[in-house]
Amino acid sequence: MTIAEAGTGRTITSDIPARLDRLPWSRWHWSIVIGLGTVWILDGLEVTVVGNIAGRLSEPGSGLPITSGEVTGLAAALYVAGACSGALFWGRLTDKWGRKKLFMITLAVYLGATALTAISFDTWWFFLFRFLTGFGIGGEYAAINSAIDELIPAQYRGRVDLMINGSFWLGAVGGSLLSIVALNTEILPMNVGWRLTFALGAVLALVILLVRRHVPESPRWLLIHGRHDEAERIVSGIEREIEAERGERLPRAQGSLTIHQRPSVTFGEIARTVFSKYRRRATLGFALFIGQAFLYNAITFGFGAILTTFYDVPTGSTGYYFAVIALGNFFGPLLLGKLFDTVGRRVMISSTYLLSGLLLFGTAWLFDRGSLSAGTLTACWCAVLFFASAGASSAYLTVSEIFPMETRAMSIAFFYALGTAAGGISGPLVFAGLTESGVVGETVLAFQIGAALMCAAGLVAAALAVRAERRSLEDIAKPLTAAASAVTEGTGRRSRTATP
Repeated sequence: MTIAEAGTGRTITSDIPARLDRLPWSRWHWSIVIGLGTVWILDGLEVTVVGNIAGRLSEPGSGLPITSGEVTGLAAALYVAGACSGALFWGRLTDKWGRKKLFMITLAVYLGATALTAISFDTWWFFLFRFLTGFGIGGEYAAINSAIDELIPAQYRGRVDLMINGSFWLGAVGGSLLSIVALNTEILPMNVGWRLTFALGAVLALVILLVRRHVPESPRWLLIHGRHDEAERIVSGIEREIEAERGERLPRAQGSLTIHQRPSVTFGEIARTVFSKYRRRATLGFALFIGQAFLYNAITFGFGAILTTFYDVPTGSTGYYFAVIALGNFFGPLLLGKLFDTVGRRVMISSTYLLSGLLLFGTAWLFDRGSLSAGTLTACWCAVLFFASAGASSAYLTVSEIFPMETRAMSIAFFYALGTAAGGISGPLVFAGLTESGVVGETVLAFQIGAALMCAAGLVAAALAVRAERRSLEDIAKPLTAAASAVTEGTGRRSRTATP
């Protein structure tokens, strides 16, 4: 292959993005889903376990001098603060160093921090390693969502992204059921059970780390960063594997991209692109993240405290209820995900946010009247979160596909960090007091704030959501390194040269 020189870089025309998007679904794609998506199960396990064991940690004999409010309030806020700062720190490196290197490093950080949480001997130690656990998870959000969107074909991208982000709730189900065993003092001593739950998270992370070694670097990232030969080898290998699986040749790819390869893009260029060229899309990203962050980080993860405070549910039994609403969360993205690729992003994003907000307003009204039991409150939350979970997952999908390739990981990190900081750090600190006060009106207020923010985000999505369904990432947002007329039709399967 000959390559045209252009100043400090090289200009190349390639059909690699088109070849990735025209691939049929295969076993190789399932390996990507398993290798990258399973980390959200760990995140769900982490958050849920902490919420459900809050009551036990605060009891004498747990091994930690800590209160339930500190676990669901300060510790939760530190976990989210770690995730936000980790997203920003690792997000920039993900765009600079590559997806694979960072999704290996961030998982290793998570593994070490959660293992050290298990041996907490004092409150400050527990707080420190909750922060560092979040620091690793935050980096995962940027690296994993970037890699998924760049490896999954355009026609499947929406449903796969939603399904993977929704798998968080499988971890939540596991965390809920695990907490039941961990809190049973007939099985495990009071100061041992909660430690084993964190240790199990570290073991699962190690298994995922071993599986993830086989996930390749994003060919799109390699192409833009001057490693086109490596990108070509990866894509050709994928094509051969899929052709062998199907027993037939793949159709010819249609379309090519001409880019001026550069090793990196400055932070100033990223900021100007996101906040100047794509202001409307930036507004959309903020609205979606702030709405879902308040709903989940501020209210939902205090669900166990609501059950024990208002319905006298024993701390050892809250896991059963949370497992039920976690299933509602999982089935939302699973069953609605395909519609994001067929009906379209704008209709589905706005409707899932609005429906969940309206249903939560209804739940708040019934709760205020005293019409709900622990069981019916759980049923109401299932209905709310069936739609809210699909909407929240679509927030990650949205910011990972509507900005240029060179800014993708940093955009995910930025919107996640600022949106989650608004709802996920301030929310637990404010709402922990509201939901644990025992005053019905204060808990109703917490519900109403979450509902109002979800409805507001839904209205913003109705006006600003991008019609990204079944479109190439390069078509939705042209790479910063792309030539003026970057996309052409009718190219073959191999990369070609171009004259700048």
